[in-house]
Amino acid sequence: MATKQDFLKEKIQHINIKEHNVVPLVESMEKMAFSARDLNRAAQIYDMMLKDKECAVILTLAGSLFSAGLKKVVHDLIENNMVDAIVSTGAIMVDQDFFEALGFKHYIGSPYTDDNMLRDLHIDRIYDTYIDEDELRICDDTTAEIFDSLEPRPYSSRELLWHFGKYLEDNGGPKVDDSVVYAAYKNNVPIFVPAFSDCSAGFGFVVHQTKNPDKHVTLDSAKDFLELTKIKLENKETGIFMVGGGVPKNFTQDIVVAADILQEDAPMHKYAIQITVADVRDGALSSSTLKEASSWGKVETTYEQMVYSEATLAMPLITGYAYHKGSWKARGKKELQKIYMKEEIVK
Repeated sequence: MATKQDFLKEKIQHINIKEHNVVPLVESMEKMAFSARDLNRAAQIYDMMLKDKECAVILTLAGSLFSAGLKKVVHDLIENNMVDAIVSTGAIMVDQDFFEALGFKHYIGSPYTDDNMLRDLHIDRIYDTYIDEDELRICDDTTAEIFDSLEPRPYSSRELLWHFGKYLEDNGGPKVDDSVVYAAYKNNVPIFVPAFSDCSAGFGFVVHQTKNPDKHVTLDSAKDFLELTKIKLENKETGIFMVGGGVPKNFTQDIVVAADILQEDAPMHKYAIQITVADVRDGALSSSTLKEASSWGKVETTYEQMVYSEATLAMPLITGYAYHKGSWKARGKKELQKIYMKEEIVK
């Protein structure tokens, strides 16, 4: 009879963009066609964001990216001052990053395994990747423990993820050297998860609020939106690097409109690139083009590029190109988390 150990053997390895100088490869794509040329232009636009000293770079993440081996890419972007804020799904930051920071792993699997057998063994499948459900429950419980320790009041997701980083700090640091939540905590890079309950933390909220029915931690999604909008208000020039679509994409594009509603001078996002495999013909948010976003007053069309590619292929090439070009070395650190620290001191 098969056991859990028969399946959870070979760990997913996170790709290291520092080990592979892809600049010659990506530059050669400029003279090609189709998605290769699109990718080359996107890489150049990302490099332009990093050269523009006034530009705040916002990275948006959707899809099962870190379980697939892209966690270290984002970690290295933070550590090398190549991103100033992150907007993500909850699964990426909690079920995948915080989960690994607690010492757990994702494993190489197969999409052709009997899923009923996996369920019996408490193994969850993410296409061709496995995760131990029993370990994921520990992650759920840890989030509830964090919520139990906080003052009962409404929080933005940014505040809560800062506390996740502090939890790791207070408990001897993460069990890995490439935790995104922890790197963001140390480098004052705010992380927003506008649908924060849709992840392991959501189960933590269920436990925490059931245990504390009268006084408990809650989410303030409006505060999330206002806090992200403040980044646009304090940084007129912005660039967005979108991996996947969904809520993180729209949330980040919408801050331009929010600033306009506040009657503040906040120009459209100057730079924008998106990696996606979504089809534009179904009218969905994830697939809507950046040119379409311009009609809403969100994105300028001078430096925008869609890249129709699966993220594990395109993201290492685009970020690897920008890393090895080295424009990030001349950037000043924006440390946007300090925007909110100043406000808390005033209060």
